[in-house]
Amino acid sequence: MATLTDRLPGNAVGRYYVDSSCIDCDQCRAMAPEFFTRDAETGTSLIVRQPQTPEEIAGIEEVLTACAVSSIGNDGS
Repeated sequence: MATLTDRLPGNAVGRYYVDSSCIDCDQCRAMAPEFFTRDAETGTSLIVRQPQTPEEIAGIEEVLTACAVSSIGNDGS
């Protein structure tokens, strides 16, 4: 499970984030390229845009569930 204290600093401000356990597998970027990008310096994914609509939130939640190492988190705020 993603840990808020390990949240990567490059994530867009908001409730969803990628933490330092990311293994750069590209799954999130393939599933939702409008929300995720790759940070070449750290070799991890980052959230570049927070979801706004119920449909976008449902999509991010699907990606969160599919993450192979559970490095995508929702801080619940």
